[in-house]
Amino acid sequence: MRPHPAPCMILVSLLGMSPTAAFPIMMGSCAFLMPVGGLRFVREGSYDSRTSVGLTLGGIPGVLLAAYFVVSMSLYTVRWLVIAVVIYTSIHMLWQRPKPD
Repeated sequence: MRPHPAPCMILVSLLGMSPTAAFPIMMGSCAFLMPVGGLRFVREGSYDSRTSVGLTLGGIPGVLLAAYFVVSMSLYTVRWLVIAVVIYTSIHMLWQRPKPD
């Protein structure tokens, strides 16, 4: 499971920081966390390299497209979008949790 930047944005917003300033912080924290968190999987080779390349190549135009839309969205809309992502991720994590033996 990969980390999600939305909880970070909620945390810094609740601490009183402007969501406009929180967005680069949450994206930066995720960008620095991913290589460190994925190092173990790379060492063990426990990932699908074809999927990884596909996600990387698809992510490049995705980021450019998202940057265009996020800049044009109102802060109110971005805030509710982040809340929706957090709720979806929370429900997904609860359904995917390991079953006790």
